[in-house]
Amino acid sequence: MTSSTHPRPYESVPSRAVAFIGLGVMGYPMAGHLALAGHRVTVYNRTAAKARAWVDEFQATVAPRHAATPREAAQDADFVFCCVGNDDDLRSVTLGADGAFAGMRAGTIFIDHTTDSANVARELSATAAQAGLQFIDAPVSGGQAGAQNGQLTVMCGGDRTAFDAMRPLALAFAKAVARMGESGAGQLTKMVNQICIAGVVQGLAEAIAFGQRAGLDIDLVLEVIGKGAAQSWQMDNRGKTMAAGQFDFGFAVDWMRKDLGLVLDEARRNGARLPMTALVDQFYADVQQMGGHRWDTSSLIKRLE
Repeated sequence: MTSSTHPRPYESVPSRAVAFIGLGVMGYPMAGHLALAGHRVTVYNRTAAKARAWVDEFQATVAPRHAATPREAAQDADFVFCCVGNDDDLRSVTLGADGAFAGMRAGTIFIDHTTDSANVARELSATAAQAGLQFIDAPVSGGQAGAQNGQLTVMCGGDRTAFDAMRPLALAFAKAVARMGESGAGQLTKMVNQICIAGVVQGLAEAIAFGQRAGLDIDLVLEVIGKGAAQSWQMDNRGKTMAAGQFDFGFAVDWMRKDLGLVLDEARRNGARLPMTALVDQFYADVQQMGGHRWDTSSLIKRLE
């Protein structure tokens, strides 16, 4: 993504002061879309060089700047967006003397796009409320490509009024932003999403491996069955690359295992039975042992060769 191009026009939303914490493969382009939509964006990243590079890339937008701490980034913001790695990372950028909560004005909304636990969402929502702040858990689906193209799906939990206020801004990088319920509901919805993906990818891997063993033209097979009941996003976007053994892109196996760990922890708490999800999680462990930590999740097929 560059500051000079974008695949679709932005909706007209009044310019707001925005902070964005965490400039990884998702956060970097998401913050960029907010800047390109006309918002005044201040970024913070643990590696300061990444934040400086972001400011350089988006210097043609409205006064982009980077901050030395999450607190500094959040001080003048109307909305604080965040996309970091896990529960501990989220606590580290929100809590404490240098955390975002310490710098936020009363009434400011913190929007967490990290995929983390429903428990930490509820915990930080309660902490924010005690400080007169609002907290929305808002994990995303759509991967790196969705972030770059502004086509993410955002699943939110939290107060409806706060959700209604943040939704127009989030549409700068999303095609759909929905409130799923109270605090934690966004994270629980993302867990449902990951359960679905795990099963579909494993089924697709087995189908392609079977077709290859049978001597079929897999590209032709995928083209034909992709027009019927077997069609899925994974088939459309990963089928041919799976068949070709290409995995150096997309959503990393390490990230998927982190997400499935959250799913299985939550299932132990709520009593849900997830035999397929637990099995696929172990299959991903096999891929990690093969050296595929950063391979795309479609690399499940490597186990079947």
